Amino acid sequence: MDFKKIMVAGSGVLGSQIAFQSAFFGYDVSVYDINDEAIGKGKQRITKLRKVYADFFKDEEKADAAMGRLTYSTDLAEATKGVDLVIEAVPERVDIKQDFYQKLGAVASEQTVFVSNSSTMLPSQFAEFTGRPDKFLALHFANSIWQNNTAEIMGHPGTDQLYVEQVTDFARSIGMIPFVLKKEQPGYILNTLLVPFLNAGLTLWAKDIADPHTIDKNWMISTGSPRGPFGILDVVGMETPYNLNKARAELDPAYGVIADKLKSEMIDQGKMGIATGEGFYKYPNPAYSDPNFLKQN
Repeated sequence: MDFKKIMVAGSGVLGSQIAFQSAFFGYDVSVYDINDEAIGKGKQRITKLRKVYADFFKDEEKADAAMGRLTYSTDLAEATKGVDLVIEAVPERVDIKQDFYQKLGAVASEQTVFVSNSSTMLPSQFAEFTGRPDKFLALHFANSIWQNNTAEIMGHPGTDQLYVEQVTDFARSIGMIPFVLKKEQPGYILNTLLVPFLNAGLTLWAKDIADPHTIDKNWMISTGSPRGPFGILDVVGMETPYNLNKARAELDPAYGVIADKLKSEMIDQGKMGIATGEGFYKYPNPAYSDPNFLKQN
C-alpha cells in the first residue's frame, strides 16, 4: 500500500515539523490536537516553518503549496478519516500515549498503519492498545528535520515486516535518510547517545557545579562541537526533558531535582528554548554563536 494521506497527532515542535515536511513533499496532511488552543499554537509553528522551508530549499512555491495540503482538527474521528498513516507525536507520557492509542484504534480504518515518534519509549509498550499490533512501529525524527534528516525505524516483535518496509519507503519519500533498527532499543540510536549526554549537563547544573554557559563552553572548546548540551536543549525544548526526568524520579530522586529545576527556572518562566525566543540562551542570536564566546574569559 502506498501512503497518500497522513495524519500527524500532536502539533508541538516536532509534530508541526513532521506535518510540514510531509506536506512539503507532496502528501495531504491532517493535523490533530486535543483542543483549539493547541491547534492554534500548531498553526503558528507551521506558518513560521513555511519561511524556514522556503529559505532552506530555496523554493517559495513549494512551501506555499505545502500550506495548502494541511488541514486541522480537534475531532479524532474526523482527523483520521481516509488516512493511510498516523504519526503520533503526543507528549512523552505513558498514560497519555496509551489513552490516545485506544481512542485512535477505535476510529481509524483497519488498513491504517500507526507509528510513534516517541523519543525513548518502545513500540511494545503500546502495541496492545492500538488494536493492530502488526501495523504498529516507531518512526523517530530528530529536531529540525528539514536539515537533520534522519528517520529511525523500529518495530516490536509483533510488527509485520511489510509495514517496516512501507514506513521506510515513506521516510525516503519525504527526504529523510532511514535507519532501520534490528530490534527494540529505548532511545533508538540517536537518543541512546544523546539523552545521557544532555542529562550529564543537566546534572552538573542541578548540582550547581557550573552554570549552563560554562558547561557548554567547556564542551565546545574541548571537542570542537558547534553546541553544548544546553544549546541542544534549547533546540529540543524543555517539555520532553522535563517529562522524562519527572518519570525517572519515581526510581531515583536525583532526576526529580532536575525536573523541578527545569520547571521552576525554565518552563514556569516561559523559557522553552528556540521556540519561544529564550531558553538557556536568547534567540535568534544565541551567545554560543558569537566567536568571542569561546575565547578566554
